[in-house]
Amino acid sequence: MRNLFFYIVLFFANFTYAQSFDVLFIGNSYTYYNNLPEMISNIANDLGDTVNYDQNTPGGTSLYAHSQNQTTINKINQQNWDFVVLQDQSQRPSLSPSYVAASVYPYATQLVNLINSNYICSEPVFYMTWGRKYGDQTNCQSYPPVCTFLGMQERLRDSYLTMGLDNNASVSPVGIAFKNSISLDSTIDLYTSDNSHPSIYGSYLAACTFYSTIFKKSSVGCSYKPNAINQSDALFLQQVASSTVLDSMFVWNVFQAKFDFNQNGNVFDFINKSSNFENCIWDFGDGNQSTDFNPTHTYLQNGVYDVILTIQTNSGCLSEVYSLQVNVNSTQINEYQENKKIIKSFNILGNQINENFKGFIIEIDSKGKSGKKIYLE
Repeated sequence: MRNLFFYIVLFFANFTYAQSFDVLFIGNSYTYYNNLPEMISNIANDLGDTVNYDQNTPGGTSLYAHSQNQTTINKINQQNWDFVVLQDQSQRPSLSPSYVAASVYPYATQLVNLINSNYICSEPVFYMTWGRKYGDQTNCQSYPPVCTFLGMQERLRDSYLTMGLDNNASVSPVGIAFKNSISLDSTIDLYTSDNSHPSIYGSYLAACTFYSTIFKKSSVGCSYKPNAINQSDALFLQQVASSTVLDSMFVWNVFQAKFDFNQNGNVFDFINKSSNFENCIWDFGDGNQSTDFNPTHTYLQNGVYDVILTIQTNSGCLSEVYSLQVNVNSTQINEYQENKKIIKSFNILGNQINENFKGFIIEIDSKGKSGKKIYLE
């Protein structure tokens, strides 16, 4: 099965420009083991990017404990972070929905509020951890869903995605990368002997997953790897991490601009597939724009147009652009152009204007149809 994966996996093209981010890691031993932040930094350096990091990761610490921890609070406030990674104690988010609602979610929100209060442009990232190798035997009797790896992983997935969506934050799906890796090749042991903490393989898989989450790039082809991991296994883990993140950016609520469209002649229905954004603006390439979520636009001239979607989040601090070309070659336009004639034009205040007016214009044609245009100098 693993060999098949090498053939069907999607290889994602990396951006050609270098990026540098300041990242704070708030967590516990799952982050501390094998120095995960340094591993992420090494992957980034090898691929031409930079991660400057700090961390507060005492063993067993929960989000609740971090919300009360002065060291954590001080580190959040010490500078303007690009990303702040939040990781709860390994069992707590996998327990019953009522427990998580009372004992996990409020403190996730409290920490996100602290992050936003320090720097509104910071992007919180929830670190979705993995189920224990044989489930959580400590809590199995009182809460059977966590008795197996898959059951525990499903609960962790649900809880971390809820934290991400409720707090307009991204999620790094490390636990799902674990699940995918085990499904494809269970001979690579992602756990230490306690069946809970990550082995060097598990930490490397987590690091590759974080690289793709933060930079929105693939780690496939990265030459950095820990000495204990051979080249074939490193490539496999890179592929698993990259496809887990980049195939499902919308699911993980990662800030991303993306859209598709349906075409019917000269009428286009645009479908916004962006995630974790606050507002958007569409440029249809013909002088018209829209701030609708899923706009419909009618082109009045045949041609090839560059449609550009710009999204923003974190009060406008973060912005991303996505563009596609559309080809308009419709007989409907030719028929309409032959028969229509503009008979009246109005400005935005409803006052009739002459043909030399520059700005936003509403036009009424001889067929009684109205249209909006922007005429610039």
